[in-house]
Amino acid sequence: MLEVVHNSLVKSTRNLLENCAGCEAGQSVLFIHETENDGYYDPALPEMVAKAAKQLDYQSELYGVALHKQATQLAPDLVARIERADCAVFLGRLGDQIRFRPNALKSAQVMCHALDCEMMGSPFGETDYHAFAALEQIVSKAMSTARDIHVTCPAGTDYRGSVGSSKTSACDTALKRFPLSVFKPVSSAGFKGRIAQTGFLTGTGSSFYTPWTCEIRDTLFVRISGSRIQGFDGTKQDIKSARAHYEFVGRILNLDTYAVHSWHAGIHPGLSYKQKAARHFERWSGGAFGNPRILHLHTCGTEPPGEISLNVLDPTVRLDGVAIWENGRLFPERLAGGAALLSRYPEMKEIFDNPRTSVGQSAGERLSYR
Repeated sequence: MLEVVHNSLVKSTRNLLENCAGCEAGQSVLFIHETENDGYYDPALPEMVAKAAKQLDYQSELYGVALHKQATQLAPDLVARIERADCAVFLGRLGDQIRFRPNALKSAQVMCHALDCEMMGSPFGETDYHAFAALEQIVSKAMSTARDIHVTCPAGTDYRGSVGSSKTSACDTALKRFPLSVFKPVSSAGFKGRIAQTGFLTGTGSSFYTPWTCEIRDTLFVRISGSRIQGFDGTKQDIKSARAHYEFVGRILNLDTYAVHSWHAGIHPGLSYKQKAARHFERWSGGAFGNPRILHLHTCGTEPPGEISLNVLDPTVRLDGVAIWENGRLFPERLAGGAALLSRYPEMKEIFDNPRTSVGQSAGERLSYR
């Protein structure tokens, strides 16, 4: 007899398979999960989502993969399994590692950023995927047409420019994201200024190396002009640590060390990340970025997503003088089409009216290394 799964997980799984992947009951779904149990994904999540899929009359199969720290492609056996399925859902870091690498597979492929049953069964997973797909388009269009985009934050970020002056374009992922929680990356080429970093520098989830994170004890300012980091300002210790970390990552992965590729911010206020970032930096990097309180830049490497993420807490983002993000809160109604979208999706409006505020911060509302 099929075990009955909680309604919230069934609703979120339906949202994932039907609204995001475009599947229908009766089709086959391959859930690709990690064999490691290192605190990144909840080990109960794959089985529970697979059971919810069966409850929705899908043919679901679980397939475990080991974490390969510098994966660049899918193993032949996994490719064959994905080709046989109507949909492949990545409940593992492998999906993040290959997300910018196109493939010729015809099956629907989704990277799931809900890391445990609580996140999956919350408004983060439940709120209609179509609502956030529409919001992503509204935000991306506003970014591409704004003459002046100005990013600031309480720690001292001051970063400014426009997409119109950019000679290069940033690309989006080859896999669909679920939940959809960021807009298309904005090329850094048309921007300059400084990004304030507190707590740490950490990775992007593309490759995993040791150390993956370095401590920032005070406030470090990263000076950027176009697609290059020009230098660092702050205490001698923080500057030394940042330079050493960038040089280390660039050297071991053979990258253009001080390249800056692109940036974007979270658009999903239903996301709550309750663990402190310092408990598991890799998990934080892959799980918290979709909340509007976090804006991040892809640096260290000319190909997306780079290997070092610069993270801005509580950004204010002004488009032609209008604060679309204000101290970490996103206001869709300040964008053309935003108010109508909120009216069309009451569940979406509710989470924007009452946004979740947990993004892995420590005491004093700071991102912390410890």
